[in-house]
Amino acid sequence: MIETKADEFSEIVAGLCGNLNDHGSPLKRKRPDLPLPNSASVRQAVELLRCALFPGYWGAAPIPAENTHYHMGAVLDEAMKLLAEQVELSFCFFCEKTGEGSCPHCREKAVAIAAEFLKTLPAMQKTLMSDVQAAYEGDPAATCPAETVFCYPGVLAITNQRIGHELYRLKVPLIPRMITELAHSATGIDIHPGATIGKSFFIDHGTGVVIGETCAIGERVRLYQGVTLGAKSFPLDEHGNPIKGVKRHPDVEDDVVVYAGATILGPVRIGKGATIGGNVWLTHSVPPGGKISQTDSNR
Repeated sequence: MIETKADEFSEIVAGLCGNLNDHGSPLKRKRPDLPLPNSASVRQAVELLRCALFPGYWGAAPIPAENTHYHMGAVLDEAMKLLAEQVELSFCFFCEKTGEGSCPHCREKAVAIAAEFLKTLPAMQKTLMSDVQAAYEGDPAATCPAETVFCYPGVLAITNQRIGHELYRLKVPLIPRMITELAHSATGIDIHPGATIGKSFFIDHGTGVVIGETCAIGERVRLYQGVTLGAKSFPLDEHGNPIKGVKRHPDVEDDVVVYAGATILGPVRIGKGATIGGNVWLTHSVPPGGKISQTDSNR
């Protein structure tokens, strides 16, 4: 048991609180009376959405075919309640409203966004089905598509990214990044929710893959472990701070393969059908059908 004198303990607590309330503190909150978004609730909402997107694959019990419709409705209802609540808290975090309690405007906006997000799920499921098929067809070790759903970190990462991307597109703060970071911590695959990714996307093995916010990836693209689609440099404002919201990551067109350890930086374009070899360092565009090796990238 640690023994601390009461006055010393009080001084420590006062110091911690003072740091938080300091004018220049990056943790200072506009509305300290309101709760923050909760990572456990966000995780639960994502798990429920995975149950709806892959019915029968995730969840506590098998679903008889005749009950699928009702089960799906119950799962989605619970997921949307959790998600709307967390989205509301994310808006309230930045809200300028003063006084006690949450802002009705934030609540209304969160409910409307949850409804819009719900409409995207059938199309998202179709896209995820194409990702699952791409993983099965792209890996001779896969015995069936179901194996990729249960076992492949790339499928988990792209599922979370596609969920987060729709919320990002709807301009929800905080929550999209929380969702993709759940997958990042579980898989070692870091995909920003802002990245735009086409159908039939496959990350083989996956560990160490990084895909930046302003990446645009076409259809039937395959990446291997350790690939980085990142920024070469950050444009700075007059105060030396990075300028937000500018294009700084690669565009990767349809049918591109990028092998293990390749690093592609900056707003370059990798043309349709190109192949980027392993451990390449690339800061220039590649024409359609191009093949880049380590020797080529060093020229």
